[in-house]
Parts: sequence; structure tokens; C-alpha cells
Amino acid sequence: MSDEEKLVAEDQMIENEFQALLNDYLNSNHRRKVDVITRAYNMAKEAHKGARRRSGEPYIMHPLAVARIVSKEMGLGSTSISASLLHDVVEDTDYTVEDIRALFGEKIAQIVDGLTKISHGMFGENVSAQAENFRKLLLTMSDDIRVILIKIADRLHNMRTLSSMTAAKQYKITGETLYIYAPLAHRLGLFAIKTELEELCFKYEHPETYADLTQKIEETAPERNKIYENFAVPVIKALDKMDMEYEMRARVKSVYSIWNKMQTKGIEFSEVYDLFAVRIIFEVHPGMDEKKQCWDIYSAITDIYKLRPDRIRDWVSHPKANGYQALHLTVMGPDGKWIEIQIRSRRMDDIAEKGFAAHWKYKENRIEEDNELDKWLKTIQEVLANPNPNAIDFLDTVKMNLFSSEIFVFTPKGEIKTLPQGATALDFAYTIHTRVGDHCLGAKVNHTLAPFSQKLSSGDQVEILTSQSVNPQPEWLNFVTTAKARTKIEASLRRQRRRITEKGQKMLEELFENEPIDNTVFNKILHVYKAENKDDLYYLIGNNEVLLPSNKDAFFKMKIEPEKQDNLFVRYMKQAMNAIKKAPPVDQRNIKNGQKESEPSVVSEELSGEREKIDRKAVFLLTETNFRKNFIVSSCCNPLPGDDVFGYVTEKEEVEVHKRSCQTGLKLKSSFGDRIIAVKWGDYRQYSFLASIVFTGIDRVGILGTILSKLSEDVVVNIQSVNVSTNDGIFEGVFNIHVHSAEEVNQLCAKIAKVDGVSTVHRSTI
Repeated sequence: MSDEEKLVAEDQMIENEFQALLNDYLNSNHRRKVDVITRAYNMAKEAHKGARRRSGEPYIMHPLAVARIVSKEMGLGSTSISASLLHDVVEDTDYTVEDIRALFGEKIAQIVDGLTKISHGMFGENVSAQAENFRKLLLTMSDDIRVILIKIADRLHNMRTLSSMTAAKQYKITGETLYIYAPLAHRLGLFAIKTELEELCFKYEHPETYADLTQKIEETAPERNKIYENFAVPVIKALDKMDMEYEMRARVKSVYSIWNKMQTKGIEFSEVYDLFAVRIIFEVHPGMDEKKQCWDIYSAITDIYKLRPDRIRDWVSHPKANGYQALHLTVMGPDGKWIEIQIRSRRMDDIAEKGFAAHWKYKENRIEEDNELDKWLKTIQEVLANPNPNAIDFLDTVKMNLFSSEIFVFTPKGEIKTLPQGATALDFAYTIHTRVGDHCLGAKVNHTLAPFSQKLSSGDQVEILTSQSVNPQPEWLNFVTTAKARTKIEASLRRQRRRITEKGQKMLEELFENEPIDNTVFNKILHVYKAENKDDLYYLIGNNEVLLPSNKDAFFKMKIEPEKQDNLFVRYMKQAMNAIKKAPPVDQRNIKNGQKESEPSVVSEELSGEREKIDRKAVFLLTETNFRKNFIVSSCCNPLPGDDVFGYVTEKEEVEVHKRSCQTGLKLKSSFGDRIIAVKWGDYRQYSFLASIVFTGIDRVGILGTILSKLSEDVVVNIQSVNVSTNDGIFEGVFNIHVHSAEEVNQLCAKIAKVDGVSTVHRSTI
């Protein structure tokens, strides 16, 4: 195909995509404003002319794809579609926000401006800029929710086309997505998008596991279909008698959520019993109450099958904070398997799939009731008003309230307050009012005196006891889980510190009779009181942690003893010994040439204090030479050779290895994207890694001896520790062992599983 034919074909492809976008829009219930969408498309097409994405396709295909997600999958209207088409125009071309304002009006310009401010890779180069960008995102979000919706759509399309990126870039983007975008999508009720984002992240981070689980789900489909059909026959009969319009289908859980369950419970795929749920979606009869219809269907099902009472979830009467409504129940099916059922009206299903945000604030002539999303945005604004200077803490504080499931707690007057799971009485106090929280002394939970650190449960009635003499203390931060409480406590602690610092400054100035203090004298005072800087010094004085002399002359008379210095030879020897103790990274070029590193170069490298800069774009080979390795094994997830891992380059240019599923690693990926590298395991014969195996079973005499002899068959096993406990005839054991790879651990697990009496065995994080 000639270049000209290629361009004609590309133009046709772009035109077809635009027509598909218009069809999506015209099939929605929005007012027809095709003209503004067409103008936005023409401007974007002209602005991005000649530009291409990394995959090689014309750049305009990206804004078109984002606009289609916004229209079809989120159900938004012409303003959002136009802003989606224009979302990269200001950042990537010569057009300005003013140009867009002149051509499309204030609203679209404001959204495009919001998107431009936060689009610099979500996060900038350093951590404080990253927090700042996240703040911008949330600030624009509280002005107009459509900014974040389009940003999520943009991220979804980038995830769908992630295969064209390098491995290191993929890890950065998946980390950011799992840490920020998936929780945001969840909180805004975009369940279908949240699930797809998680699924795509999982596919790129654990490709082999993803393929393996997908295959297993396909292989077990006939068995699942049989269970569903046996369950459905009597239910369909009962619902048909009720003369209602409905649809019923079985929905398989996402691969990511199945894998997550396997990880958290330490079970195999065959032990995941709730692989699918049955969903019943009904049309509301005119003049009939939606809630009543939900409970009528519930009654019809429980007349046929036995209910599991502890698994009823009534989100019809009490919707989740993100607007989700449904009635969930679990019954014992005819095949002896528990089956989860979700009952929803068509309206509830729309909200569940497209998100409450799509129905929120932008409906013509609709009076909006006060809902939980409003409250959530208010919480976000409160956090933004008192930001934590540390970026990762700031992200954590906001994220705390994103992904938490809720509990409902009552005030003494019977008002309901929604709190995240795990919230304490102190969180509840701050929910009522900042002053109540700041002076909280304790609480009465269900009329019984309790400390404010007590975790609350749904249905608790809580009364807060206060005292004016009580003020927030640093340890209070250990007792709260909500972003609001944490932010308020930190703000109060900063105010207290400021007051004490000012008091200390005043005391020192009074001692010097308000005369300026000479720099030499001030440095002497800092040295005497071992203070890092002047603020620290003022705080120590104001808090009475150090005592000032009665006369300023005492400072002039003080002599500072110089620190004892080793002679040059001793210093050199110490550095040399340290250099040998610390294993610096092996030079990558030497590895490629098959050479071993010479000993003197190790010493000289350490003495010069310089390390060779690691290439962020190349795949870093994790090796061992002379009992030394060129990487650090992170203690948070203890990866083993064979695990899916990535590398994080520390400030000392050392490579720290984390599992791709590690929670600490997730923060690193989303916060320090420029330090993430792709790594590859080598072969390890000398260096061993610590792993942990957990096993349970029915206790009998000599079972531990049998397990140990089974383990040491054919191979020598280096066991660091054994811990076994029994309770009512059931035992649980933990082996901490030194191994060379994840495969070795799997082999040992297989051996333990063969012992008669052992029921479960799996690798655990240490």
C-alpha cells in the first residue's frame, strides 16, 4: 500500500470512529447538540494533524476514544464529549484556553483548563510536585466533577493501549492506576470502569497468572452453567407468576478479584467457591414502590431456597456512599453450593454500572437531594485546606476515604452517621465537629464507657465525652482512620508546635534583652542544645526540654570541644572495611562481557562516594558475584527469584526489588514513577532468600516429624525456624526457610501437601 493510500485509509478510519461517537451520543437521552461536538472534533483533528501515538496510530484516535468512553460508558453529554475531544489540545499544540473559551464558551474551557493542569503525567518529577498535582486534580474535581470523569476515561484508554509502552513505564502507570484511579472510579460509582482498570493492571503486572486464571475460568464454565441452570428453573417460575418484567443472569467475578481472594486467604483457585453471582434486574411497575418490589423478589427466592442470614446486605434502604443501591442475599442452591444474588431495579443497575456521577448535578430540572457524594467532596475539600507537607502521607490520607467500606453509627439523638470500616470513637467525634474531636476525652458506646481508640461497629450508638483541658496529642494519629480526623489532628499539632516555638523564641530573645544574636553565638547555642535548626531550638526551649541559663554571658564563656578525629590512616581503613561489608551494585557492563569485578575497584568506588548511575530505560539484570548481589531485597514483600517483580532505584542509586503486587511498591510506583525500572532475575547458587510456608491440618502424634522427613527427602533444606501451635485438634505451622527461588518453595509446599493430615499449605509473606 502506498503512502497516499495509507493516509486515505487512516482518514476513513478517523471518520468512522467519529460517526460511531455521534451514534453513541444520539442513542443517549441527552439533548441533541451535534453541532458543538462536530466543531470540537474539527478543531482537535486540525490541532493534532500529523501527530502520532507511540503505537503508530494518528493521535486524534485517542481523544475520539476518550470521548466515546465518556459518552457510551459514563453516559455524559455534549459538554463532556467536546471537552474530551479537546483535552490534549492546550497541552500539546499552540492553542490556548482563551481560544477554546472564545470558540466554545466558559464551561468547556474551564473543564479543558482543569484537565490541562493535572495532565502532566498526573505527577511531576519530584514527590512534592506529585502531591501538588493530586491536589489540583481534587480541587478541580470539587469545582466540576466532569474533570475527574474525563481524566478517568483518559486513563482507561491509556490502559487499553498500554502494550506499546516499555516495561518500566507500564509498572509506573499500573501503580498509579491501582493506587489512585481505580479507587476514584470506585468512589464515583463507576464499577464497570473500576473493574476493567484493575483487570488491565493485573494483566500487565502478572501476565502468566492472568492467562492461567483466565484459562481455568473458561475450563470450569460448563460446571458453573449447570449449577446456575439448576438454581434458575424454580426462580424463573416464581418470578413469572408475579407478572413482572425482569432479566436474570449469572455474572462471573473478575480475574483480579478472584486472584485477590486467593492471595488474601492463601487458597487455590479450586477453593474459591463464590466464582459467580446471580443478578436480577427488574423494571419498576408504574405506581409501585421500588423497595417493595426488591423485597417481593427476595421473599419469592427465600420461599424456594434456604437463606444464609449473616450475608444479607440491604443497600436499598441505606445506599453506599458512592450511590450504589441493591439488595444482596446468599442462599443454599440445589447443588449444595452457596449462591449470591443481587436484586436491582433498572435505575439501580444504571447507577451501579455507569456511576452515580453520571446522574449527578447535570440533569435538567432535577432537584438534587443531599447525598453521600456531596459529603465526600466536602471531606476532600477539608483535606485540601490543611494539606500534609509529605506527599505520600497526603496521598494516603485522601486514599483512606476512597476505598473503604462503610459502617452506620448513631448519635445519642438517633441521627445516622456514615463512617469507614475500622473507624474509632475519635473518628466519630471529628465527624460531629472539629472542636468535639479536639477536646475528646472518651466515649460511651451503647451506654458503656469506652476509650476513644475503640473501633466501632455498624449499629453502635455513640456519645462523645469532652473536656476543655484536653488537646490533640501525636499518638492520637494512631487511633484514627478517616482523612478528616487525621487532617484536623495534624493541623492542631502544627498549631501547638507553632505556639510553643514562638514562646521559645520570645524566651531566648528576652534573655538577650531583645538584642540581635550574633551568628557565631547562635551556632554555639544550637551545638550546646543539639538542635538541628533554629525552629527546633525554639521548640526545645518553649517546651521546657532544655533550661536556659540565668545570664546570657554563660553562652559567651562556653567552649565547644572539637569532635575527636581519627587519624587519616584509621579513617581510610574504616572506609575500606565498610566498603567490603557493603556490597555495591556490580557494574552491568562487566556482567555483559562475562568479567568478574576486581576487589580494588569496589573499595575505590566506595571511597569516592560515587555510584554509577543506573540506566532507567534498560532492563536491569539482578545478579550475584562472589557472595554479593547487586540489589536489595525489600523486607515488605520478600520477593523470591521467579516472582513477578520490578526495581526501584533509591537515592543512593541502589536497586530495591519489590513484588509487583506489593502494597509499598504500589505507593512507590504511583509516587516515584521516574525511579521505577524493569528488572530480570538471574541464577542464584550462592545467595539464598528467606521464605515462609504456612500449613494447617488435623493434629496427630508425630505429624511434625513426618513433615520434616518429607521435606528433607532428596534435598538439604536450610530451615531458619519452626513454629507450630495446636487448638482443639487442629494445628497450624510456619516454616521460615532459606531458598534460591520461588519454584523451590512450590516444590516444598507440594511435599508438605502429600503428608496425611495436612489440609492446607501455602507460601506466606514474612
